[in-house]
Amino acid sequence: MKYSLFIGRYQPWHDGHRWLIEQRLKEGKSVCIAIRNEYPDETHEWYSGKIRFNIQSELNDLIKEGRVEVIVIPDIESVNYGRDVGYEVIEHFPPENIKEISATKIRQKLNKSYE
Repeated sequence: MKYSLFIGRYQPWHDGHRWLIEQRLKEGKSVCIAIRNEYPDETHEWYSGKIRFNIQSELNDLIKEGRVEVIVIPDIESVNYGRDVGYEVIEHFPPENIKEISATKIRQKLNKSYE
């Protein structure tokens, strides 16, 4: 089976991420969500295992159906490809209400709620 690959930090997973993968799911494509294995720091505080658990919890039905797979990959510095490699590189353009979603703002709200 082939997958549409989405690479990110997902710190935290939010409606913008969900919108993005739904673009491919609506086309009947399967999706692989690849979480970059970064170490937490002052701006990205969750381990990849926690992120994976959260995404799998939210997308459990799609995972059971075999439409979504969630994996952890090594942290990357670039995505590279050669000519005619057998897959497309597709950019999605979200509507304004989705484009405005910010993981940074979500983290700031979460941190304030803990204070």
